[in-house]
Amino acid sequence: MTNRIETDICVIGAGSGGLSVAAGAVQMGARVVLLEGHKMGGDCLNYGCVPSKALIAAAKQAHTVRKGGFGIAPAEPVIDYAAAKDHVHDVIATIEPVDSQERFEGLGVHVIREFGEFVSPTEVKAGDTTITARRFVIATGSRPFVPPIPGIDSVPYLTNESLFDLRDRPDHLIVIGGGPIGMEMAQAHVRLGSKVTVLEGAQALGKDDPELAAIALERLRGEGIEIVEGAQVSEVSGTAGDITVKTEDGRSFAGSHLLMAVGRAVNVDKLNLEAAGVDYDRRGVKVDASLRTTNKKVYAAGDVAGGLQFTHVAGYHAGVLIRQLVLGLPAKARTEHIPWATYTDPEIAQVGLTEDQARKAHGPKLEVARFAFDENDRAIASGRTTGLIKVMIVKGKPIGASIVGADAGELIGLWAYAIANGHKISAVANMVAPYPTLGEVNKRAAGAYFSPRLFQSDLVKRIVRIVQKF
Repeated sequence: MTNRIETDICVIGAGSGGLSVAAGAVQMGARVVLLEGHKMGGDCLNYGCVPSKALIAAAKQAHTVRKGGFGIAPAEPVIDYAAAKDHVHDVIATIEPVDSQERFEGLGVHVIREFGEFVSPTEVKAGDTTITARRFVIATGSRPFVPPIPGIDSVPYLTNESLFDLRDRPDHLIVIGGGPIGMEMAQAHVRLGSKVTVLEGAQALGKDDPELAAIALERLRGEGIEIVEGAQVSEVSGTAGDITVKTEDGRSFAGSHLLMAVGRAVNVDKLNLEAAGVDYDRRGVKVDASLRTTNKKVYAAGDVAGGLQFTHVAGYHAGVLIRQLVLGLPAKARTEHIPWATYTDPEIAQVGLTEDQARKAHGPKLEVARFAFDENDRAIASGRTTGLIKVMIVKGKPIGASIVGADAGELIGLWAYAIANGHKISAVANMVAPYPTLGEVNKRAAGAYFSPRLFQSDLVKRIVRIVQKF
């Protein structure tokens, strides 16, 4: 027997975007049904941001002991890989209640733990329940993409969905993919005592500013990671503990474990979008600026919407959708103010345009302000002087910022704020930062924009000479 529910909003997927829509909408008075066929909290809580940063924290602890310094003798750390994974799962368990079914039911959301499938433009079936809604939100996220490499079907491999359940430390981890996930996990594992080889078909950290990426890659190689660029994988073979990866140029790499980190695939295959009249392709559901699909009653948020694939973007999309679906107000999503970070050590963070992108878009109008971390007193005191900030400025306004260095993911927030609100570079230059802090690099970068105007201007010098006569 089929149950039927009528509701205002039906959200498909209980990851970051879906949970944010559901929580916001129900607390404002809308009736909400939330469908989730797998784990509450989605990829970020269970397989992505949360466990990866927890493992990175454990690895950093080992690296600190091994490195020593400041009068503290270095020592080889005693690493319990399984205990590090216990830390990962403890972190997940601590955060889990915030995303739990119980919490959302307590808020008034009708939670159904089944996958949702469209059966018409206005109906979704989940288990033995059919839901009719005024509006639908697709928030099904993405999963690891595993390319059809010859031999991959017969070789045991890891993805971010299985890596954090591994209890025995890999002797030699081969990572296919030199993007953020691949490089973060490569550094974490080399610090935890594994040998690590990264194979990248193009350039490692290729989506980041090349100058900043080079600084990070030098550190990663210095810690012992073998990073092989231009290494297009042609074949994999072997068994558990003895895996061989061959590249198109004839090279061969042997290791004990294989991690696939070559990108993400959006989760649309179970939705039966054809029945809903929703267009999509391999990049995701096709949406307009308001995140509406080709079915005017259906919207999308997060990875599945085909744009930037970050947890905070899904949360941002949720706010755009709540404004429209709950309050009936116009809203459009934009991307120029969206920051992101790669949590290697040093970290890399970006918001807006990179220098190359800005030069192509603005040509001679572009000015780039720079400041190096080794000129920051706090960085010097704490031994974290590897780093650089670049701010792209047009007509006195920042249009992009790129940072590599300690806490880059924290520092980028100021520039995201400035760009989101249309502030001039003078707003950052006028800020007073506490001394000594890494945050001063932001102010000093802004000051670098004004320095030539003040210290190299003949007009300013003439004015000063006149003033000094009185």
